[in-house]
Amino acid sequence: MIRKALIKDAKEIISIINFYANRGEMLYRSINELYENIRDFIVYEIDGEIIAVSSLHIDWEDLAEIRSLAVKEKSSRKGIGSELVRECIREAKELGIKKVFTLTYVPKFFEKMGFKIVDKAQFPHKIWGDCVKCPKFPSCDETALIIEVSES
Repeated sequence: MIRKALIKDAKEIISIINFYANRGEMLYRSINELYENIRDFIVYEIDGEIIAVSSLHIDWEDLAEIRSLAVKEKSSRKGIGSELVRECIREAKELGIKKVFTLTYVPKFFEKMGFKIVDKAQFPHKIWGDCVKCPKFPSCDETALIIEVSES
């Protein structure tokens, strides 16, 4: 079941995200950052256990970002990540957002879902709002991808 994240989910969400961050496969998130952005997050839950997370963060009037997409290893390769991405796109469409982007170390996953690789410089709000705080800035090794959200 996919649902909006609740405050009580924060520690479990952080655990999933930072498991991959500690392996260098995604960016680390602090618990403070998670609490501040909890409304952006959705979780995939089975029998009361959160097994996957993602978030949709609004960056500008026509642009949102899919962040922190992570699925526990035991549940990977079952289409759960794709379901979460589709839910983020559905929510973006509902909000009237025209484009959704992501920065990722796994571009092929997003390409299979219709995202196209683009230059990160296309997102100045992201770069100067979030990226400057990243320890990897300005030598970001993530790939930027974007998808146009149809209004149909």
